[in-house]
Amino acid sequence: MRSPRQDDAPAIRTHGVPIPPPTTVLALVVAILAVSSSGPLIAFAAAPAIAIAFWRNALATVVLTPVALTSRRAEVSAIVRGARRRDGLFCVLAGVALAVHFATWMPAVQLGSVATATALVATQPVWQGLIAAAQGRRPSAAGWLGIGLAVSGAAWATGADLGVSGQAVLADVLALLGAMAASVYTALGERARSALSTTTYTWICYGTCAAILLVVCLVAGVDLRGYDTGTWAAILALVVGAQLLGHSMFNYALQHTSATAVSVLILLEVPGAALIAWWWLGQQPSTHSLPGLALLLAGVAVVILGAARAGRSTPAPS
Repeated sequence: MRSPRQDDAPAIRTHGVPIPPPTTVLALVVAILAVSSSGPLIAFAAAPAIAIAFWRNALATVVLTPVALTSRRAEVSAIVRGARRRDGLFCVLAGVALAVHFATWMPAVQLGSVATATALVATQPVWQGLIAAAQGRRPSAAGWLGIGLAVSGAAWATGADLGVSGQAVLADVLALLGAMAASVYTALGERARSALSTTTYTWICYGTCAAILLVVCLVAGVDLRGYDTGTWAAILALVVGAQLLGHSMFNYALQHTSATAVSVLILLEVPGAALIAWWWLGQQPSTHSLPGLALLLAGVAVVILGAARAGRSTPAPS
């Protein structure tokens, strides 16, 4: 059992509801701001989306390498020797799915609206529920209701973009494909992380993703150099912010609050990204798509809360 650190204040309870300590609240605020900046930074960067995706994963792999080869050396050696080949295979497959996610969602941000692309990729829990249903773990009634609401909202938002341009519709389709790939990535990652540390898993996963994207860039003749200072600054901000800092703060918050609360709070990325893109890039959200985006977010929240309620009602195995 994890012993609390001295600088971690205990959670306060009000009427039986735990209130996270101030450090956890601050961590959640930082994490939401970090992930909310992802879409606007991608749209701002004057570089091909696939190249940004490569550098984002490659630089994150470089940062994780010293930790993976020191504190997680035993795990890495076991995978290399073949003693834990199956666990390593799940890490590699997750990296492939992550490459597909970045190769679809990041171009969607550059082709269309940051707000719409971010909202559509937030449908990941919906596709996660459908994967669970295919595996025999059928969603609850609330889960199916949420899936219906989210799909209807996505259709509304995409239909609104039909009147904008074919490029906007292509961006919507790519964002949905990115959400599907993210759900596969999460399902594979869940299996890998059940046996490996987060550091080992992410190091192999990010490295695999970077290697695949590098091959794609080389084959397609995508320029990986020669960017201006602002673009390199945006890429570094993506690595430090969304790729490392954002996920790290969410992981820290999980020590003091529930996974359901974190999952719902992550949805704040959608309005956060929309506001940053509006203020910084002048991308005003389309009024025709706003009802669809609101319906989509409501559906995703119902899916998450329904899954949490079903998890609480399931008896623990003896």
